[in-house]
Amino acid sequence: MSQRSDTAPGTATSTAPDARPQILKQPVAVWAVAFAAVVSFMGIGLVDPILPAIAGQLGATKAQTLLLFTSYLGITGLAMLLTGWVSSRVGAKRTLMAGLVLIVVFAALAGSSHSIAQIVGFRAGWGLGNSLFIATALATIVGAASGGMANAIILYEAALGLGIATGPLLGGLLGEVSWRGPFFGTAVLMAVAFIAIVTMLPATPKPAVRASIKDPVRALRHPGLRTVAAMAFLYNFGFFTLLAYTPFALEISSPIKLGLVFFGWGVCLAVASVALAPRLQRRFGTVPVVSAMLALFALVLLVEAVFVETKPVLVVGTIVAGVFLGVNNTIVTELVMEVSPVQRSTASAAYSFVRFIGGAIAAWAAGELGEVFTDWSPFVLGALGVLVGLLVLTAGRRHLVVVHGEPAPHSPAEAQAVTAGDA
Repeated sequence: MSQRSDTAPGTATSTAPDARPQILKQPVAVWAVAFAAVVSFMGIGLVDPILPAIAGQLGATKAQTLLLFTSYLGITGLAMLLTGWVSSRVGAKRTLMAGLVLIVVFAALAGSSHSIAQIVGFRAGWGLGNSLFIATALATIVGAASGGMANAIILYEAALGLGIATGPLLGGLLGEVSWRGPFFGTAVLMAVAFIAIVTMLPATPKPAVRASIKDPVRALRHPGLRTVAAMAFLYNFGFFTLLAYTPFALEISSPIKLGLVFFGWGVCLAVASVALAPRLQRRFGTVPVVSAMLALFALVLLVEAVFVETKPVLVVGTIVAGVFLGVNNTIVTELVMEVSPVQRSTASAAYSFVRFIGGAIAAWAAGELGEVFTDWSPFVLGALGVLVGLLVLTAGRRHLVVVHGEPAPHSPAEAQAVTAGDA
């Protein structure tokens, strides 16, 4: 574990750009995991362009269709409690491989489904595989990347942004043929990612200490980590309202047109994650930037609620929101990894457990509100969630003191000994 170095709340934690090695000079193992992460994150936005098609062809309501997100995110969140337990017993590489296999199987089964209930069930299995992969991938990249943790986080968030951007585009292209196409496409890409992990990631040693299923829950006793997780739980009400309900509010029947909207959103998210977030953090500090991004995102959701009948406003608002989400995601992820003294893999699992449960509830609530009331109500719920999350962040600001310092740059030899825990 890194040597303790406390930093005042809200201050930037990244080193200056010229003090880091070039971010693209990474071991092949890092690129293998990053590629698999891109494909994995495609699954989040992949179904966006085909939601109306699935609802129409399978005779499902909005609320029933959005259960695709609820089952996927709910199981992903709950299973985060198991990721450390599994990876500490079988190693990071085998955990990543198991997650990818599960995604391949359940994505293919979802594409073979004949009812909305079947898809919802198979998306739950998909979420189980995703949980094994996500937390382990983040800890693996942090452990193997050269240039310290800040570079590793940027790489991870770049993979997230690229996956979220290309997922809707791929979903739209394949969805023009059939709503089943995106599911089968994901299965094929995940099989390729599995091969990349098998061939390019060296065997990873098991951690010296085995993790307990209770470790992520215990980690939430730390006030700093608990504050960030609670904020993310509420913030995800806005995130997944935008992601899950906007396709219905736009009322665009063409999967490729919907895919292009969310492709634009994902590109903004990816660019902001890599290029904008580090600069803003260095200049203004962690908490001020996150607070500003939450406030701006809530404003976008409120504008969309007011002008929900004006489709160009929804399109522009969705794309612009990607900038605020990209900045927020990168900075918050780095904060999660630094704010508590627990192993970074455990902190990641604890944080992801809470935030994905928030996303699962948000998707379900958005669908129910859209059915019972009107299209503006889910956006209001999302905005309120984000604003309450801002209040939680502000109230817990004093707890956001860095415990993990910036690790020293890793050598190529150290990178080959990547583990699932701290570097």
